[in-house]
Amino acid sequence: MNHYYSKNPDIKHDLGKINYKVNDHLIELITDAGVFSKNKVDFGSDLLIKSVPPFKGTALDIGCGYGILGISLALLNSESFISMIDINSRAIDLTLKNIKLNNVKNASAFLSDGFLNVSDKFDLIVTNPPIRTGKKVIYPIYESSINFLNTGGSIYLVVQKKQGALSTIEKLNSIYGNCEVIAKDKGYWIIKSTKSS
Repeated sequence: MNHYYSKNPDIKHDLGKINYKVNDHLIELITDAGVFSKNKVDFGSDLLIKSVPPFKGTALDIGCGYGILGISLALLNSESFISMIDINSRAIDLTLKNIKLNNVKNASAFLSDGFLNVSDKFDLIVTNPPIRTGKKVIYPIYESSINFLNTGGSIYLVVQKKQGALSTIEKLNSIYGNCEVIAKDKGYWIIKSTKSS
């Protein structure tokens, strides 16, 4: 069965283009079948983009899909550098095209199953996690994330209340020793934890 979190979706291509506006930036995005939310930027990603405060430094977008989180944050934070990763080869191909299409100079994308191919540490991690993969996939990402943050760095993620926001908070609290909900809208929660030492 094909999912957007498959390594190599063999579903038939169905290329499309969508537009997304954040602040003064109009972003054009090539999408395709076999990636998450191909017909429009999903509400959760939109809320997450608008909830991350301005920053300088380095950031990692885990499970980047066609690149909307990372590209948006790169354009909104010109003194940052955003790395984007996904297990899905089709998603990474799209992200690389979308980086080029939008003339984004401070972003890159590469294949990685979780943190497998990641070697750097970051000031910020963002993710709209693939909740449907279940806790066996999601929780190891949460557990590993602290090892890829600089001291004082934060992870921001979006989870629907009905899809496990409360258990996510409990899990992140157990890893980081802190967790806060910084935004809520239409059942979507933006959750933040910070690496204190």
